[in-house]
Amino acid sequence: MGGDVRIGISGWRYPPWRGVFYPKGLPQRLELEYASQHVNSIELNGSFYSLQRPQSYQRWRDTTPDDFVFSVKGGRYITHLLRLKDTQGGLANFFASGMLAFGAKLGPILWQLPATLHFDPDLLEAFLARLPRTTAEAATIAAGHEERMTGKVWFQPDADRPLRHALEVRSATFENPAYFRILEKHNVASVVADTAGKWPRLTEVTADFAYARLHGDKELYTSGYDAEALDRWADTVRGWRVSGYDSYIYFDNDVKVRAPFDAMALQRRLDGPS
Repeated sequence: MGGDVRIGISGWRYPPWRGVFYPKGLPQRLELEYASQHVNSIELNGSFYSLQRPQSYQRWRDTTPDDFVFSVKGGRYITHLLRLKDTQGGLANFFASGMLAFGAKLGPILWQLPATLHFDPDLLEAFLARLPRTTAEAATIAAGHEERMTGKVWFQPDADRPLRHALEVRSATFENPAYFRILEKHNVASVVADTAGKWPRLTEVTADFAYARLHGDKELYTSGYDAEALDRWADTVRGWRVSGYDSYIYFDNDVKVRAPFDAMALQRRLDGPS
């Protein structure tokens, strides 16, 4: 039995997409609904910049199809400001902010490290050990949220479900066998990041699922993927699927409105004959 494949976009609220991907005149409040009819997953990136509200998670859940999946990007407060140190309070606030309301639509949590954060095995081991592996564990962590969050939290999962994590690094110091061993120990996916050569492209599969972020193969955040590039990615995803890995692939080349069209084009290749 092959793995589940999710192909989508990183975020959905981009003004240049209006009148190009989104039909002219489509109200902004309907953009998520429209996008979710064309891709089967979205990587929520607003959660990286600030804590989102429980009402937002509930609205996004109710706006999308039953079989839709959201990945959620971990807060930069944890990765870029705390730099993975003393994260107990930050993690509690993050998991209390409402993402557990996604229920069965909650996919992996993505943690993206800054390029200035170098591989430190002890630091990484300690951080990964703190991460919850189920929604019940996440709710337990969330219960320790700071008092300032009172009235702005929701952490009552409808069921105890497995919770996955993926890690995207941007320092060449992580090109180290010890790094991959730590991820394998914790069943955390090493993100395959296509960044037009700016940051390392690590292709090892370190968990029971694969996670890829396509930021542009020629120009970061800008260039689209031509037919040959999409064919190569389709072959990669087929390999993951045949090997039994679930896979999550998100296009983040949004500047010139390529992301949604590239995601749909890759999906068509995977829907068709191998």
